[in-house]
Amino acid sequence: MAFRPVTLTTAERFAEAAALYRAVFGYQDPEYALNPRLLGALVSNGGSVVGVLDEDDRLVAFAYGFCGTDRRGFYHYSQSAVVAADQQGHGLGRLLKHAQREVALSHGMTRMRWTYDPFQIRNGHFNLDVLGARGRWYAPDMYGPGGDRVVIEWDLHAQPRAQDNLDLELTEADWGVLGGAGDRPWLALPSDPEAVTPEIADRVRQGFLDLLGKGLAADSCRRLPSGTAVYLFGAVHDGRS
Repeated sequence: MAFRPVTLTTAERFAEAAALYRAVFGYQDPEYALNPRLLGALVSNGGSVVGVLDEDDRLVAFAYGFCGTDRRGFYHYSQSAVVAADQQGHGLGRLLKHAQREVALSHGMTRMRWTYDPFQIRNGHFNLDVLGARGRWYAPDMYGPGGDRVVIEWDLHAQPRAQDNLDLELTEADWGVLGGAGDRPWLALPSDPEAVTPEIADRVRQGFLDLLGKGLAADSCRRLPSGTAVYLFGAVHDGRS
């Protein structure tokens, strides 16, 4: 099946995007609805409102973002990206991110940020290994208790890094444990979010805070046998913190 990334520009498409957003997340409460008018304001003022259409012009994936700033300058912030449940595994997430990349570059920005749950290993692998972004900061309880997030930064001109050849035999006993050499430490965790206990979550949180606090960045997330996954950390060479 052929898919086509587009910028959404009409009220009808904004309404489709809002409906897809509710369907993917299963939101019923109006408090969590996405206002189509907001999408119109974003696309008219430097934000990204991008989608992927299938062969029947049906919207099957959608993402939106906006300009952010801090003491390091401006960046594009991707607030949310969703893919229809029946279209998972077709590379639509990558199409969305690259469509947002084009919007950001067209407005003179060279960095993009977003967040994700550190225990969603598939997302971590996509962000770090497929796109080549880095986990730069850790936000405990960003969305309330238990809602920790890794804050990703993607250099929009960088190429994905070559993957390490892993020779790690880690098990459940290593979950939440830091290991590895000084310049290439790792942090093990369950590959299944259902296996995460409060104790493991606390250890993983502290591991991220310790390593990122030393100026390192998470740059790889890999599944291992025996229900274990591992994050790898490396130095940041862009001269910014």
